[in-house]
Amino acid sequence: MLPLLRFTLDLFEEKLPLAPVYKAFAAPFSGAINVPNEVAQVTFKHPLANHQIRFVDALVAYEFKRSKRRTIGFGVGPNGLEVRAPTWVTLREVDAVLRGKEKWILRKLQEAQQRQQRLASQVIDWRDGVTLPYLGQTLTVVLEPALDGVAGGAEFVTADPAAPVLRISLAHQANAAQIRDRVQAWLIRQAKLVFQQRLNHFAPQLGVQWTKLSLSNAATRWGSARSDGSIRLNWRLLHFTMPVLDYVVVHELSHLRVMDHSPRFWETVASVVPDHASLRRELKHGEAPSWAA
Repeated sequence: MLPLLRFTLDLFEEKLPLAPVYKAFAAPFSGAINVPNEVAQVTFKHPLANHQIRFVDALVAYEFKRSKRRTIGFGVGPNGLEVRAPTWVTLREVDAVLRGKEKWILRKLQEAQQRQQRLASQVIDWRDGVTLPYLGQTLTVVLEPALDGVAGGAEFVTADPAAPVLRISLAHQANAAQIRDRVQAWLIRQAKLVFQQRLNHFAPQLGVQWTKLSLSNAATRWGSARSDGSIRLNWRLLHFTMPVLDYVVVHELSHLRVMDHSPRFWETVASVVPDHASLRRELKHGEAPSWAA
């Protein structure tokens, strides 16, 4: 029973990724729970909570649903703990399973809450002079109402290579959404150019040929590849350093040779990017800024 339960848990967790960076900070993840005549504890409250469990160090209110599952499954999503169980399983059995995974549940809840707090501090304040990470540098956005005749209404200026500036043709009273949309449009155009250049650079080294490039804004995936040579890359990779971006490009191109994550796949990646493990950690633990406006 335990191996089956653990496998189910892993699958369920994969289906409950953390919230997209542009929404996670707003998720009602924790809150007060009325516990009369008892000592106050750390509390985690799912906004759709309909059950709760008291652990030694915390009180967790969670969303519980019945389903056609064969086993009990649970995971920590952007709003907190979510539990699924077959119709024939009793609440006492659910409670016992959760208690058996108390340390794991509390660790995941704390990690998710900390992630949301970090994301909340990374929301871009869209205004004249706002800065954002761009390929390992800090890009400053400057509103230039008189900027005419420039394609896309944006001009990339590198008079000081260490401090690039993006001039956009908007009035100084432009609202946050207008500024965000203009900057995003420029970044998407840049992403396509940069990705094409890097794909063309690495494809011959790997002995593969890509056929189509698509851009995405996926919340939890930086890239994907199909056996027909189609590559899909997240334009927000421009917020990371070029070595990290190159790692993702090589990762997806390597899938054109090995369509899995077997040892042979990682050997293929390492043949071009020997330090892929450290770059992968940098990508995993790095935070792209939130694009809420």
